Amino acid sequence: MTGGLMTGGIVGGLFGFGLVLLLSRAVVVRRPELSVRVLPFVRDLPQMSRARPVIDNPRSPFHAVFGPLLSDAGATVGRVLGGSSSIRRRLDRANLPMTVHDFRVEQVLWGLVGLAGAGALSLVVALRAPDRLVPLLVLCGVTFVAGVLLRENRLTAQVTARERRLMQEFPTVAELLALAVGAGEGPVAAIDRVVARCHGEMATDLGRVLGHVRTGRPVSAALDDLAARTGLPSVARFAEAMAVSIERGTPLAAVLHAQAA
Repeated sequence: MTGGLMTGGIVGGLFGFGLVLLLSRAVVVRRPELSVRVLPFVRDLPQMSRARPVIDNPRSPFHAVFGPLLSDAGATVGRVLGGSSSIRRRLDRANLPMTVHDFRVEQVLWGLVGLAGAGALSLVVALRAPDRLVPLLVLCGVTFVAGVLLRENRLTAQVTARERRLMQEFPTVAELLALAVGAGEGPVAAIDRVVARCHGEMATDLGRVLGHVRTGRPVSAALDDLAARTGLPSVARFAEAMAVSIERGTPLAAVLHAQAA
């Protein structure tokens, strides 16, 4: 009974301390910015809405309080697990708009979800059997690690699912490119036409190629980037064949028909 009361007291104290931190930080976040407080009295500068600091503030109290902690925890997970280059490549292959650090923070959040579930169960068990406190703490640690690793497995599954869709779309897109080139259009115009009329993962990758070309990158270099970025040998051969055909001036339509076949 004494052990259960001690555990309950520790949990209650931690909860109260976290609540005080959250409320104190919320008060600081809601305070108007200096520029908003000063600008209404400066006639020569453009006026700003007085409601802006409350409505337009992108940082929520939760993010303001726990954001730095999650960022540090994500960096720690990255140092412990390593493999940042592999994560970066898989994020690129899955076409996810996040950095490696953002992914590490998501891993921490997944781990915390598992830890919260195990912690709630452990608290109930510890109140009834205080002598099982150490195994329950070990269980909480295991669930946190399992959540972190589960997010990485989920990333691998996302990559696999996207590449499966790519392989389903690839023959059709290659044939459309071949028809556009055979009709007399250049490589960039053919890619533009296919991207404008197709929807899917392959069109998204070609859209990235088109974006690089429009920023001044050579077409062959942009296609080489696609070949290096993809994890599918068929798509890599397709991009490399297009790049070589453009560089050497060989008939591109025949190359695209061969790749589609």
